[in-house]
Amino acid sequence: MIELYTAPTPNGHKVSCTLEALKMEYKAILVNLGEGDQKKPDFLKISPNGRIPAIIDTENNLSIFESGAIMIYLADKANKLISSDPIKRAKVNEWLMFQMGGVGPMMGQANVFFRYFPEKIQPAIDRYQNESRRLFEVLNTHLENNEWLAGDYSIADIANWCWVRTHKWSGVSTDGLNHLERWKNAMYEQPGMLKGIKVPIEININKELKDKDKTKEFIKNAQKMVKK
Repeated sequence: MIELYTAPTPNGHKVSCTLEALKMEYKAILVNLGEGDQKKPDFLKISPNGRIPAIIDTENNLSIFESGAIMIYLADKANKLISSDPIKRAKVNEWLMFQMGGVGPMMGQANVFFRYFPEKIQPAIDRYQNESRRLFEVLNTHLENNEWLAGDYSIADIANWCWVRTHKWSGVSTDGLNHLERWKNAMYEQPGMLKGIKVPIEININKELKDKDKTKEFIKNAQKMVKK
């Protein structure tokens, strides 16, 4: 049994979507970021950095934090979504790290400065939105001649998709990126994705954007996390 400590964020969804894709038995435990659950002693025992997601594999009495590390562990455990061949595995890791070192951090900071900061610092907003768009263009170019990011469908696709699909919230356009859009839409059809993005609770970002009151409430809650 996998115990998943998570919240409805792209990084959280990376792991819940992976678990769903692998059809693994798991229990999702909500970590209330707005209330500071991620800084409580019990959580810090399994995630010393005070960030979600984290897991406990009760079968092996093993705790793991960092979403990418968790995804690799789960894929290895199931022997799916990542290859044991060193060359193929390197390509999966390459695009997984692309998300972890680029797409995630840039979009995350775009969210902070575009959505959550009480004052608008335009140079910061431009910096992170422009860099996110540049990374989207890298993905788009690669996907022009590739159905999936690393040859076969893999955790690299799941990791990048969980962030890319939220681009409107980050204020980043995908206009003209037809190959990226094709891939993004295809990901919704992959087993487990629609269910995984509803864990631990469902938050539809696109619907939130259409409802001004819900958008304000979401931002207010997110601002609590920025301050912590």
